[in-house]
Amino acid sequence: MTERLPISVIVFAKNEANSLAAVLETPLRLAAQVVVMDGASSDDSAAVARRAGAEVLADSGNGKGLAIRAGLRAATQPVVVLMDADGSHDAADIARLVEPIHENRADLVIASRIKGGSDELAGNLTNVLRLMGTLFVTTLINWRFGTHLTDSLNGFRAMRTDLAQSLDLKEGSHTIEHEMVIKALRRGARVTERPSHEFSRRHGVSSLPFWRNVPRFVFSSCRYLLFP
Repeated sequence: MTERLPISVIVFAKNEANSLAAVLETPLRLAAQVVVMDGASSDDSAAVARRAGAEVLADSGNGKGLAIRAGLRAATQPVVVLMDADGSHDAADIARLVEPIHENRADLVIASRIKGGSDELAGNLTNVLRLMGTLFVTTLINWRFGTHLTDSLNGFRAMRTDLAQSLDLKEGSHTIEHEMVIKALRRGARVTERPSHEFSRRHGVSSLPFWRNVPRFVFSSCRYLLFP
């Protein structure tokens, strides 16, 4: 059997039993550690993950930020990859994400939907506004740090585990994703991107209520950009 990469893949699942087995196939083949963070699922997500061979840890299901912090604490390998269990992230790109870190050319690598395309950033008003929000936050980060990122909000990313575990992340929701980028840049971390296509989720609907989260994204962006 091919030796697995020294990476921890943390997969975030809440009621994703229908997608999870297929999503886990590539991480389980590639990674030395695969952890599924089960967000208080009411379906068989945890059982599906265990049958597939992944480690399963429970979280409260009260926000992705809480799950990310718990997942980062559980990571045992020198590089950690974060991805969702809904089938939207292309697990075939995991090796491309971790390569710059293993070659000591980057500390955080984000999968860019702007460069790789997305099935969910256009087509209706909510998706268009989500795209505009992504570009707006990313533009602010570029302005503040002199970077040239295109997609600071995609949750599919790879990072040096020691850096990730030292950032003192605070956010309880999806806003943790740009908090992570901003705090890493403040540390002088090398942040780059790789193109990756985002697919429509395989089953169900998103648990992220876009309109209710707009004020939270604006507030947290200003908070972390303006204050250390």
